[in-house]
Amino acid sequence: MGGVDKGLQNFNGMPMALHALMRLAPQVGEVMINANRNLGAYEAFGVAVWPDVLPDYAGPLAGFLTGLERCETRWLVTVPCDTPLFPLDLVARLAKAALESEAEIAMATAREQDGKLHTQPVFCLLRVELLESLVRFTHGGGRKTDAWTGLHKTVLVPFDTPLDDPRAFFNANTLAELHLLEHS
Repeated sequence: MGGVDKGLQNFNGMPMALHALMRLAPQVGEVMINANRNLGAYEAFGVAVWPDVLPDYAGPLAGFLTGLERCETRWLVTVPCDTPLFPLDLVARLAKAALESEAEIAMATAREQDGKLHTQPVFCLLRVELLESLVRFTHGGGRKTDAWTGLHKTVLVPFDTPLDDPRAFFNANTLAELHLLEHS
C-alpha cells in the first residue's frame, strides 16, 4: 500500500484493524494487537499492543511468536489486519477441527479465483505449547510459515460452504483493492 500502515487504512469508515478487532473480539476471551509502528493509534482501540519480539520485521512468524509469548490461554488465534470480512465463526470452526483431529495447529483454507482451496496461513489457531518450537525455528533463521507449521500436526479447515462469503479471506494489498472490496 505504498508504505502506509495497512491496519489504519479505512474500510467502510473505520480502520481495517478495528474491523478485525470487532469481528474477532466476540469469538475469543481476550484480544491483543501486534504492530510495529503507530502504536499509539492501535492502543486507542483499547486493547494491548505488542511490537514484534524479533527484529527486522520478520514476517507473520514474528507476530505468532509475539502472541504466543503473551498468550495466557491454551490456544492463540491469529488474524491479519488486511482481511476485514473474515468469518464470524472462524474461531469456532478452527477449534472444532483442532479438537476433533487432536491437531496442534488449525489453519483456514478458502477457495480463490482459480477455483482451488488455498491455505490462509495467518488465519490459524495455535497451541501455546508451540512457543518453544517457534523460538528454536525463528532463532535458527526460519521465516517461512509453512516450513514451521509443517513440523507440527496441522489440520486444514475449509471455509468454502455455500453459506461462506467468497470474499471472507480477500486481503487488500493496495488501496485500489481495498476500495474494490468496499464496493463489492
